[in-house]
Amino acid sequence: MVTKLTQDPHVVREGREKVLEVAIGRVVRSYRKQQNITVAELSQMTDLSIGMLSKIENGNTSPSLNTLQSLANALSVPLTSFFRQYEENREAVHTKAGEGMDVDRDGTRAGHQYTLLGHIGSNASGVIVEPYLITLNSKSDTFQTFQHGGIETIYMLEGEVDYRHGSSVYPLKPGDTLFFDADAPHGPERLRVLPAKYLSVISYPQKT
Repeated sequence: MVTKLTQDPHVVREGREKVLEVAIGRVVRSYRKQQNITVAELSQMTDLSIGMLSKIENGNTSPSLNTLQSLANALSVPLTSFFRQYEENREAVHTKAGEGMDVDRDGTRAGHQYTLLGHIGSNASGVIVEPYLITLNSKSDTFQTFQHGGIETIYMLEGEVDYRHGSSVYPLKPGDTLFFDADAPHGPERLRVLPAKYLSVISYPQKT
């Protein structure tokens, strides 16, 4: 069965502006045109002169917060939307083979090696994502009670394990994927073929 996704992973967004005034001006003009509002009409709605609106849309002046709030109210958009094209830092983490950081996560069991492959903290998406490479060997414990917030995705790379999630057990072989709510009890219940390696990607909302 093919499921149609609503988000296009290949869409190209408008370039981000490096000058704040220009970025704001482009967004104001875009919203105004989307709503078929003329500069004269927006002037009446905001009590801003046509000349001032022209300067704002052309990036020739730095509007005050009061002015931006008036524009936001008139255009029925959030105040923060005027800053969406302004250039922001977008992080990327490149971890070369063998250079991940071995960590002890809460609840780590004996013989479970957790290698953190990268981490990006506070970001515009509002989501924290932690990718781990987990390695199990003959001395590894099994457990069924690991719980934490967020959503987790497991992709089996090597070996075979029976992985419990809640009341169900899933046999995982190389190439298999398990995607689940991590708040339910979960963990490798039986280690069938060792060594076993799988990629675990955990995502959860960042704290505000």
